Amino acid sequence: MKLLLDTHAFLWWVEGAPPLGRRARAEIANPDNEVLFSVASCWELAIKLNLGKLRLTQALDRFIPQQLTRNGFVLFAVEFRHVARVADLPFHHRDAFDRVLVAQALLDELAIVSTNRVFRKYGVTVVW
Repeated sequence: MKLLLDTHAFLWWVEGAPPLGRRARAEIANPDNEVLFSVASCWELAIKLNLGKLRLTQALDRFIPQQLTRNGFVLFAVEFRHVARVADLPFHHRDAFDRVLVAQALLDELAIVSTNRVFRKYGVTVVW
């Protein structure tokens, strides 16, 4: 299975935080699964850091690459086709970052690891 981590799922995984669901934890840890982290989520983290809504143990430009390497995750690029797909999505949700994740999941047949139930409205498989 190919998994796309929502931003909070990524943070909870790297922090070992309890809110991460049991199934989500098992699927992320499964070596048969490919775990992806979107550049859109990196952008979201950068904005939250800048607004003071998030603190990390080190600078973002070191934190993300280090965690990707440490956990065997793949950085997943946002391509124009993903952005173009956002234009055709129904407006179930206003969060621009989540809408890009939906487009990526739909176009690349990915399951999203997230607590956010709105993803299901788009026909995306959600793992939690």
